Amino acid sequence: MTRSMKALIVAIALMFTGVLAWPAPGDAQTTAMTAAVPAQLPGIGIAAHRPVFGGACKTCPWGAMADVVKAALAPYHYDVQICYHCFMADAPRIVGDARMPPPWNPHMGNGVIPDSYIPEPPKGRVEFGATSDQILIAAYNGTGAYANEGPRRQLRLIANIASPVYIIVAVKRSSGISDLTQLKDHKGPLKIVADADVSGVMFPYYGVTMDSLKAAGATFAPALVPQLRADADVIIHYGTLANAPEFNIWYDASQREDLVYLQLPEDLVAKLARDLDLERRDIPTGLLRGQESPIHTVARSGTAIYGRADMPEDFAYLVAKALDEQQDLFEWSMGNFSYNRYRVAKVGDLPLHPGAARYYRERGYLK
Repeated sequence: MTRSMKALIVAIALMFTGVLAWPAPGDAQTTAMTAAVPAQLPGIGIAAHRPVFGGACKTCPWGAMADVVKAALAPYHYDVQICYHCFMADAPRIVGDARMPPPWNPHMGNGVIPDSYIPEPPKGRVEFGATSDQILIAAYNGTGAYANEGPRRQLRLIANIASPVYIIVAVKRSSGISDLTQLKDHKGPLKIVADADVSGVMFPYYGVTMDSLKAAGATFAPALVPQLRADADVIIHYGTLANAPEFNIWYDASQREDLVYLQLPEDLVAKLARDLDLERRDIPTGLLRGQESPIHTVARSGTAIYGRADMPEDFAYLVAKALDEQQDLFEWSMGNFSYNRYRVAKVGDLPLHPGAARYYRERGYLK
């Protein structure tokens, strides 16, 4: 593999894991991207019963959720059009700003995921979508990846569907590392796979940086590219029961390698929960091969289905109703989804759409 090809694969992989994001609104590249997108075709939109939903690839969590939403609304004669690449940190920008889908090409997955999993998008403005609850909160408040853009107060929650994703930390037994405090003094080759947001909290706690680790001989590999992530010594990565591209590193690594799963210090667990808006949860015994006891950590809790304040109230009501009526769709999805009536109407401080709120009050899910 040439150096340029390897760099390209790494860039694509980082983009899918959320380390990179689409450009912020208003810059030159965004203007060029918007200009390249065709105008909305007639017969697209909520009024035409063909609304556009922003998801991700077909085996990605937000893409799987898009398919659930499409199936749930079909009995009500809505033909939901899915954008399978309205993803990454740009997802709430696309919905919140009522954008057209970003430009598409036939090889967006670049070999990381099959091309057929990201088909050409619909030619209509994206009215609603799916994203993680933490990303949605950050976009609404203008924090994290959205700190330079200001809050998107037009975003509204329709439903929060439970989909636990744990932060898991493991080391290869043969690496000789038993505690991440050893990173500070480690010298020599060390391959690390680490999510940017998590390592951004964890590395300072242990007194290291990416630069200091590289200077000591470490290399960093992207999680999504199997041939580059193979044989990693340290893995700091989100994990779930779903074999989505973002998470299947754990199914692969735990089967191929003799891993030791680390319990993080209590004060670091508390800091991760606070800084990343995560829940404190225990990884159940046996989630992965070789994990023989529960591990106290933090987790993302849900996948949010959301829209804008200008969404017609009756449509938001219908989306909430259809998802509740057809909860079995979540059970049989490739995603690790479940419907929880006690949590469906809540994501941080994000306002609930009035139409969805009306439905949940009628059902007694909301007081």
